Amino acid sequence: MKGFEGHHSEWNLGSPGGWDYQRLTQIIGKATWDRLNSIKDLGVPLDFDHPLLYPVYGFVDMLVAAHMKIAGPNGGVVAVVAEEETLADVTENINLAKHLNAIDGVAGALVAPHELELVNGKVYCEGQPVSVIFMDFNSDVLLNLHRKHTLKAALQAVKEGRVINPRGTEPVNVKSMFEIVTGRYMDKFHKDVVARTPWTRQFSARKTDGPNGEQIDDLIEWTRANWDNLVLKPERGYSGKGVRVGGVNPDADEAIALALENKENGAYIVQHKIPLNLWAEEIPTIEDNEVVLKELQTDFRCLFGPSGLFGFLGRVGGVPTNVGSGGGVQPLAVLKSGNDVGGAVKKINEAIMSIPISDLLEVDEIRKQMALDHKFTYLLGPISIAMRPRIVTLEQLDELKAYCGHLWNDCLMMEKMWLSGDLDDIVIIEPEELEIARMQPWGGSPAILATDGLFGFGAKPTV
Repeated sequence: MKGFEGHHSEWNLGSPGGWDYQRLTQIIGKATWDRLNSIKDLGVPLDFDHPLLYPVYGFVDMLVAAHMKIAGPNGGVVAVVAEEETLADVTENINLAKHLNAIDGVAGALVAPHELELVNGKVYCEGQPVSVIFMDFNSDVLLNLHRKHTLKAALQAVKEGRVINPRGTEPVNVKSMFEIVTGRYMDKFHKDVVARTPWTRQFSARKTDGPNGEQIDDLIEWTRANWDNLVLKPERGYSGKGVRVGGVNPDADEAIALALENKENGAYIVQHKIPLNLWAEEIPTIEDNEVVLKELQTDFRCLFGPSGLFGFLGRVGGVPTNVGSGGGVQPLAVLKSGNDVGGAVKKINEAIMSIPISDLLEVDEIRKQMALDHKFTYLLGPISIAMRPRIVTLEQLDELKAYCGHLWNDCLMMEKMWLSGDLDDIVIIEPEELEIARMQPWGGSPAILATDGLFGFGAKPTV
């Protein structure tokens, strides 16, 4: 595993986000960088404009290609379908419709699922036939909305193979899939994917083998005894809801009780904890009108599709880093010369810390105003942005491309295993939702997949 350290913590094969938030982060981050350099030469040449730092464009290209294949030029609308209560507030989806509308021969529309219609047996949106749908929620949400609104048009679009991501990705989207990668089927998967997958087991009173191959007679009691090195999280959770991390959440009894009793979050997995130091960096941060060098946790989401890597989302904050849990985002930049990421970060940090606080506060106000101008918000409000970028090298980008290619192929392997019945004991989804998944097998058709990496690129804090 040369190039970068660490593991992924989870995958999102259902409806991953962040693809346009990173574009906005880059715009604000580059402006911040230029302003800081005008005050003091930070001494490190960086590239903020590498195509992989703007994943939305690869995503849009995939949607347009799917549209052209299904409908041809001028053949209908690409519908961005999201929950009704998010339509006015989720900037990313609003922008996606705008990106699509800016392309000749393509129309984009942002709508709620019940706004899709059946006209003479065909799926329509705003008076036009629908070619492709990007559905910004998973199938459990689709099923709940169908029960409320009777979404005949949306389900017909699923049957006709118009929905991206295909609903057939859902059964292999559950976090318990990590058990088959780190358990009895590990020989089926690429060695790089296996090496980057933390040991994971479905959480119940069961016998299994541990992270080091040791025999576990009762997983619940073993978890209690080894809590500092473990994580409990819902199999199908999002935004960090219901997650408990050993050492960060020290009460093992509370964490275990939550996992066993909280039916709202569903079944849980237990996972080996990735050392916090590995996926942390020191970042200059303004607190109480002073700049401090603060150790923050970082997260590196890789977004990829059938043609390969689209790009990344850099997140930063606490544990977890999810924006929905109060985390923020971080600009990304490629080191233009050399491979000493740690040395470059140290030099940048020292330079920023030497800038007068009055100048830094001025830069911070500029950043905040840019965020407001771009409506850079999420459900909780404005999204915070790290003051300096996370740095990677061109060699590390090549490693990430290869890693995501292996992961795409391994996810296809999982779908084949599920369809053949090998994973019936792992995939536990209610029958009606499974029926929706079986309406639209994936099989490598257009999709945007994500893997959240707790990675170190050479700038982790020294212990």
